[in-house]
This record gives sequence, C-alpha cells and structure tokens, in this order.
Amino acid sequence: MPYLPAFIAPTRYTDAAAALAQVQLIYEQQISHLRSAMQRYVAGETLPGHVRACYPFVRVHTDTVARSLATPGSPQLSYGFVAGPGRYETTLTRPDLYGEYYLEQFRLLLQNHSVELEVGTSTQPIPVHFSFAEHDHIEGNLSAARRTLMRDAFDLPDLGAMDDGIANGTFEARPGEPQPLSLFTAARVDYSLQRLRHYTGTSPDWFQNFVLFTNYQFYIDEFVRLGHEAMADPNSEYTCFVEPGNVVTRRAGLPAAAGDALGVPPPRLPQMPAYHLMRADRTGITMVNIGVGPANAKNITDHIAVLRPHAWIMLGHCAGLRNSQQLGDYVLAHGYVREDHVLDEELPLWVPIPALAEIQVALERAVKDVTKMEGAALKSIMRTGTVASTDNRNWELLPNNQPQRRFSQSRAVALDMESATIAANGFRFRVPYGTLLCVSDKPLHGEIKLPGMANHFYRERVDQHLRIGMRAIELLRAEGINQLHSRKLRSFAEVAFQ
Repeated sequence: MPYLPAFIAPTRYTDAAAALAQVQLIYEQQISHLRSAMQRYVAGETLPGHVRACYPFVRVHTDTVARSLATPGSPQLSYGFVAGPGRYETTLTRPDLYGEYYLEQFRLLLQNHSVELEVGTSTQPIPVHFSFAEHDHIEGNLSAARRTLMRDAFDLPDLGAMDDGIANGTFEARPGEPQPLSLFTAARVDYSLQRLRHYTGTSPDWFQNFVLFTNYQFYIDEFVRLGHEAMADPNSEYTCFVEPGNVVTRRAGLPAAAGDALGVPPPRLPQMPAYHLMRADRTGITMVNIGVGPANAKNITDHIAVLRPHAWIMLGHCAGLRNSQQLGDYVLAHGYVREDHVLDEELPLWVPIPALAEIQVALERAVKDVTKMEGAALKSIMRTGTVASTDNRNWELLPNNQPQRRFSQSRAVALDMESATIAANGFRFRVPYGTLLCVSDKPLHGEIKLPGMANHFYRERVDQHLRIGMRAIELLRAEGINQLHSRKLRSFAEVAFQ
C-alpha cells in the first residue's frame, strides 16, 4: 500500500504569484515527505508502505483560438500562449530554482488567455534520488542489501517519464490526455539537474542565462582570469564568480552568503567543467569547457536546455577550408553541415538549422568592437559561411578525398566537431544559438597544428576571441530578451512555456 503525504486538492488562480505559492507549498510538502522517509529508511526502520510523493502540476483550459489583445507597444513574444482550444498541463519541480521563470510563464498565460490556472498534485511520482538536497549524501550510508531494496520502498527514476518526445515534435497525446505546456516534464528537468552537477562540478543554481561553450582549456583559463579581475572591482556589474566544486568568490565589498563556505575545489576537474560569472538577475555568463567531439556537445546541451537559457554560443577552434583564410581568422557560421551523427534520430538531417539574425548581428558587431576593424578590414579577418561538423577527428585521412568533396559541394568554409551539434540542439530545444570559430589550422593546404606554433597561436588569439564572445552577450543583454527568443524556433503546435 502506498505511503503518501496528505492530499492537497487542486485549486484555481487568476493571480500568478498565488499560483506559484501553491506550487511551492505542494512541492515542499512532497519533498519533505520523501526526505523524512529516506532518513528513516537509512536508519533501518521498516516503512509503512511504498513511499510515494508526486510533482505539482499546473493546468489551463481554453475554449477558443483567440488570445487577449496585447497592450499597444508591448513586445510580441514567441511564447506564453497555447496553440488552440483544449486542456494543457505540465508537472513542475524546484520552484526555488525556477520561481521567477514559472512566475513569468503563469503571468503570460493569464494575460494571453484570461483563464484560470489550476494547480494541484499530479500522479507523476518524484524519484527519491531527486529529493536529496545539494549536500545530502545519505544514501551512501546504506548497505548493499539495503540499497538493493530501495526499489521496493521508493520510486526510482523512470526513463519512460522523461524522454524528449515533446521537444522532438513526436509526442502525441492519448485520448483524454492533456497537451503539454512545457518542453520538459518535471522528472526530465530533475534528471538533467542531477547530470549537470556530475558533468560540470557546479550546482545548477549557479548557471546563468547566457552560456558560452568552448573546446579548449585555454579559453577557460582566460575566463577565470577575467572573472577574478571582475571580482576585484567593487564597481563590476557582476556579483560573484563560481568555479567547479561550487567555489565562490564574491565581488569586493560584498559579504559572503550562506553556503559559500561549503565550496571545495575538486581533486580533479569534472568532465565538462563550468564557470559562472554571475549577475543578480541571472543574466551573467556561464562558460563550459565541453572538450572534444559531438557526443560531449549533445550531452551538455541536452541538460543545460532544461534551464531555459536565453542563448548559447560556441567559441572554438576550427580547420579553415579555404586557401584565402589565415590562421587566426574568424568564421561566423550562417549554416551547418551535420556529419556529427549524434542527433540524426531526434532531428533528421533534412531539417535546416537557420542562422538567427539577433545572434549573428551581435557577434559581428562584437568582432568589430573588440578588433576595432570595420568594412574591408573586418572582412579580411572574419568570414561568414557554412561550418561542417564531423565525428571523425581524422577526416582528412579518409581515402579518395571523400569528405573534401562533400564539404566543397556544401560551400563549407570551416570544419570542427561540435558547432553543428550545439546549433542543432539549440534549434531542437528552442534555445537561440550562434557560432564564432577561430581558424587554428588548414590541413587541406598543408598548415597543420604543431606544438610550438599552436602554443603561440593560442596566446595570440584566445583573449581576443573570448572578449568577443563576452561582448556579444553584453549586446544581446542590452537589446533585451524579448528581441532574442525567435519565432523561427516555434513549431506548428508549440508549447506555451519559454
């Protein structure tokens, strides 16, 4: 027999803040129930039944395709409304982390449809692993036999409840089942939050809404230097800098916050370490070293996507494919050849990945601002064109010039292993994306990377390239996020949540 907390009946709201407060109440009740039962289980107690707690949900009903008239002069957002008449619903998690995000989604639904929000307790179980607080590791005290029996006592993660069918556009509601309000169920969100801790070595709470990806540690070293430089400036717009192990450096003059002392540098870096230059409104910059290859690129963007960032941008190195390019030139991607093979099932190759004007303009202007070049001089160091991404690091060794012919036919100007994957996953998850690469070798023209030459190149270009990426984010932030989220990324029957 299930061992459940007291039932909280669904209630209806016309006020977004009140609806969020009810979500928080239900979530805290359910999580407290799980944590208390887990502590008793670790202590060796026999529980009164199979312990179950469930996620809160939000639901809306609308009977018309019409939306409320927007206030004159208000931005035309690409989210915040449902596709047509019907019942729409999603489960919710971590209101402590997503509170402002949920509040905005609720406000837009009320504004656009003039309907009530229904908030209640769903039937979707919360896996016990997702109930642990940031620094809880109580399951480590269990014996192997006791750990094996956890499945009998608690709900464990169910992959069937957290697939990407909604984001992929393949989800079809069964008769009587509501349509989704969000790209991700609560369980899918919780799964990714756990993975982010593991892969990046930092808590999801630190992630900012603008993300830079790189495939070289040199960029991270420079970002760390700039981060500490900003923290030494009491007038910096950034409030703290966070490194793997949740090591927090506050801006000069700011007091330490609760939990700062818990941060400890890890004995070794995680697989894809993340660093966070934070602003009070979460519009700072997160930078992640994703390493090499499309598998890593897909993996990290699969998980960061649940944080609903405003944009992510790839800053990396590439092979220049044109004889006119020089080492150190920039490539602004306006199209992609996808030979990465990691997203073919989720996003077929016939789906185009368009360049997004807002990102392209910001990156081009950032190159101009940082290099102090314009006109013909700017064009001499930056080429706009198609970037090919491959999963074969030694593509140039394939016989009979097989890849070279394809890349020539595609008009590609550069090749790497990650950019098309990051852009394609941005398209799939409706996260605005862009790519600015730096030519580090030209294998088709005999200019290959050699250690001494590579080290000199990295010293020359890393600082400038990184500053361009950070400048682009400054420009995007100044333009406002309402201009950033593009209708190009909406499907026919898009979910309401951003």
